[in-house]
Amino acid sequence: MTTVLTPAAPAPPSTSPGRARRLARRVASPWTYAALIAILAGSAFPVYWSFVVSSQTTEAVGKVPPVLVPGGHLFENIARVFDETDFALALGNSLIVAGTITVSVVLFSTLAGFAFAKMRFRGRTALLLVVVATQAIPTELGVVPLYMMMADFGWAGQLQAVIVPGLVTAFGVFFMRQYFERALPLELLEAGRMDGCGSLRLFWHVALPAARPAAAVLGLFTFMQAWNDFFWPLVVLVPENPTVQTALSTLASGYTTDYTLVLTAATIGTVPVLIVFLLFGRQIVGGIMQGALKG
Repeated sequence: MTTVLTPAAPAPPSTSPGRARRLARRVASPWTYAALIAILAGSAFPVYWSFVVSSQTTEAVGKVPPVLVPGGHLFENIARVFDETDFALALGNSLIVAGTITVSVVLFSTLAGFAFAKMRFRGRTALLLVVVATQAIPTELGVVPLYMMMADFGWAGQLQAVIVPGLVTAFGVFFMRQYFERALPLELLEAGRMDGCGSLRLFWHVALPAARPAAAVLGLFTFMQAWNDFFWPLVVLVPENPTVQTALSTLASGYTTDYTLVLTAATIGTVPVLIVFLLFGRQIVGGIMQGALKG
């Protein structure tokens, strides 16, 4: 019996980390780094400028050329912010509102996205179109009836009036639905069903772990939107129960605007968002990169 020897298949090219870094250095030119540094500087300068002004006196704001070095009045200005308005209450209210809305939007959007992407039921496409179509309705059109509802519930002036309307968003549902369509294979769900898992167990043990990168991205966007929301809290809340944005509006609404005081409060209000990004930045960047590679 004759044995036929076939030539071995060529080995795949090496993809070691060192080779990947060498390839990246070949692709990235000095102009690329210069452009990235310029974009980074332009993005970070407003935050830096707010910090510089918040550490200066009021007279330093109008100097020409402008002052670009931090001064020594930061803690004095912070104390003035808390003396002028109940900024501690505003920070607490914003944390409650933004945290509750973020958890709720991520949970409900993940549930709805999983249902729209991987479950078959009558009217699924029509219902998804209705959800997506709500994004085309301007928020201002619903302010009057929504305020009337909050007043009928007895929630006007309370945090429930800000939290409840934002517990789920059409963007979050559509975002998670698109992610599940690409990231969760049907074979994995079928294997779970063969093991005796119901729909809720499939969601909790299979879909939710797979959705963590997208949920991190959605959570950051939702937290930032809820934290920076100004219009609806201004309408439905009273000045005695403010969020950070309405407190900033109060500080800036005097006969003359003390920009040092306003920018000090804005700097304080930026800190929680930066902390959230530092805590969850790895998951957020991983989710964005995973979506880019899959797309």
